[in-house]
Amino acid sequence: MDFIDIIKALSEKVTRLKDSIQTEEATKNAFVMPFIAALGYDVFNPLEVIPEFVADLGIKKGEKVDYCIQKDGQPIIIVECKHWKEELNVHNSQLHRYFHVCSTRFGILTNGIIYRFYTDLEEPNKMDNKPFWEFNITDMNEAAVLELKKYQKNAFDVDQIVSAATELKYTREIKKIIASEFANPSETFVRYFAKHIHSGILTAKVMEQFTPMVKKSLHQYVSELISDRLKTALSNEAEVSVKETAPVEETKGAAASDETKTEFTELEQEAFFIVKSILRTKVSGDRLFYRDTVRYLSIVLDDNNRKPLCRLHLNGTKKYLGLMEEGNKETRVEIDTIDNIYDYSDQLMNTLLRLEKVNEKQPA
Repeated sequence: MDFIDIIKALSEKVTRLKDSIQTEEATKNAFVMPFIAALGYDVFNPLEVIPEFVADLGIKKGEKVDYCIQKDGQPIIIVECKHWKEELNVHNSQLHRYFHVCSTRFGILTNGIIYRFYTDLEEPNKMDNKPFWEFNITDMNEAAVLELKKYQKNAFDVDQIVSAATELKYTREIKKIIASEFANPSETFVRYFAKHIHSGILTAKVMEQFTPMVKKSLHQYVSELISDRLKTALSNEAEVSVKETAPVEETKGAAASDETKTEFTELEQEAFFIVKSILRTKVSGDRLFYRDTVRYLSIVLDDNNRKPLCRLHLNGTKKYLGLMEEGNKETRVEIDTIDNIYDYSDQLMNTLLRLEKVNEKQPA
């Protein structure tokens, strides 16, 4: 079972059972322990997960954090749990005390539904007042699952997570400010636009006129942006649908221009590595290349567009894997997540073997 499927299953379980969970202890057993286990840690091995971890502070004894996750004998994450109905804000100071006496860089405060991640970005060995990341287990998107993968036992890397935490923390705060300005533009925000448009003095009356116009303009811009993206996505899907059986041709001219306008997204990168991991049992990884276009990501053998292994259509409202058949004809299959690519390992391997046979038949 892939990681994303494990998280989806846990999400469904939490949604289904939460109303029957009456205590904090039940929250731990039904929601939090399965979450820790999903990350690959053995919750029944005291060398990996220590329940009721002692976190005494000075003369105050008997202080215990609910769980301490260890790796190679060293604490890496402390987890403080509350009942799923409890508001987490009032418990922030409790985790703050535990963090101060534990030799770990990460703390999690959770009620089994909301998970808040903390570290010490602002001052060494002192937990930040605000979490650098937060998610709701019942409302997980693919980006959140990819971020959560960094905390798996086999992938845990302190330096990598701290680096990502810095960006997560500040982008989160920036988005909050943007949301606040959209809902109720501040005078400073309105003044920025007004001074670029109004040639006279920005009196109180002028500012009063500009405030609703700025708010309206923001909402109109976002609406138009979403509308344009939807139109583009639908247009791309329609175009691909018409050409899905067309033979693959080498990228030239306008197509090459398209490539310069694309971005090799994180989702495409992970999909490429999935295909690479499937095929590396039969072929060296340095023979696998990708070609990024506006409409799809093509994975090819030997850096040759005439040797396509598959296509990945990940930019539309739906995701597709394009499987290549004889004559380089593409057959698309819809996938819910990029992890579904593993379901087509046999077809991808057969395409690779077919292209290798073609290579053998060609004269030296």
